[in-house]
Amino acid sequence: MDIIEQFESEARGRGGRVVLPEGSDARVLRAAARMAEEGLAHPILLGDKPEIAAAARDAGVDVKGLEVLCPETDARVAEFAAHIENTRKNMTPEMAERLVRRRLYFGGMMVARGFAETMVAGVSTPTRRVIEAGMITVGMAEGIKTPSSFFLMVVPNFLGQGPRSFIYADCGFNVDPSAQELADIAVISAASAAELLPEPPRVALLSFSTHGSASHPRVDKVRQALELARERAPELMIDGEFQADTALTPAVAAVKIKGSSAVAGRANVLVFPDLDSGNIAYKLTQYMAGARAIGPVLQGFKAPICDLSRGANAEDIVAASVVGLRRAGHGAGMIPPGGAGAGRAR
Repeated sequence: MDIIEQFESEARGRGGRVVLPEGSDARVLRAAARMAEEGLAHPILLGDKPEIAAAARDAGVDVKGLEVLCPETDARVAEFAAHIENTRKNMTPEMAERLVRRRLYFGGMMVARGFAETMVAGVSTPTRRVIEAGMITVGMAEGIKTPSSFFLMVVPNFLGQGPRSFIYADCGFNVDPSAQELADIAVISAASAAELLPEPPRVALLSFSTHGSASHPRVDKVRQALELARERAPELMIDGEFQADTALTPAVAAVKIKGSSAVAGRANVLVFPDLDSGNIAYKLTQYMAGARAIGPVLQGFKAPICDLSRGANAEDIVAASVVGLRRAGHGAGMIPPGGAGAGRAR
């Protein structure tokens, strides 16, 4: 089985709660029905109940037995609003109550207060809105200031050796991260990889240069990010700056790298220097290599939240849900003492 099938197998029968704020979208309804039918999760649809019922009829989906909540009338509005008011500066009770009556914020509060393990949204909502809701409700993980995202890329036949999975970050949010922000992204991406991948995270900071083969301020940014990440997580297997072939291909790494590297030719976490390169790379991998792209999964938060592409289908939503449940079971957002991958030699 591939990695998503493995996560489905792990989730089956455990009753993990997934809150879905876009409850009247036909794709979300189909995903919820499948998760419930196959026992993958306990889906919670947010929205107006008559509206969801009408959308389900139009989509030919049976939602009988699915949990549907209306944030505008739910009894927990006051509790959730009080939490936001107490944790956010300059937040009045009226402002907090207006926020939690919105579906994204209500869903985020369900995760923050333990009523759901993960939230999956984004089929009809911009990424920045999902991130804003996550920051206000769930909050950022300790030591992380930069919200970011990753794609879990499942490549069906990597270098002729069969399927392999990678973390690509950040491909969905940070346009031109600074060296400090890039270090944040690298460290938290390693934590995400530790939650999801079957092997230790090996993080490559990518560039058009390999270990000084080119000189440019953009290369300098990547080098600075590497230094900062190593200071914060000294036991993390991280290296750079690398060109992509050096990061991924042992034969190329053997030619381009002088000395030893635990990452060169064996990277499974690829950190891109900007959103241009990350977004282009994941879509090229998806369409030219036939890879499956799950995400963008948000990271850096205290609990797992997943964004979705506006083009996501029901299977993408199911995949994002089981990824979120997997991360919830592994302490999403938490960085082990000494950094992700602590205890492994660099």
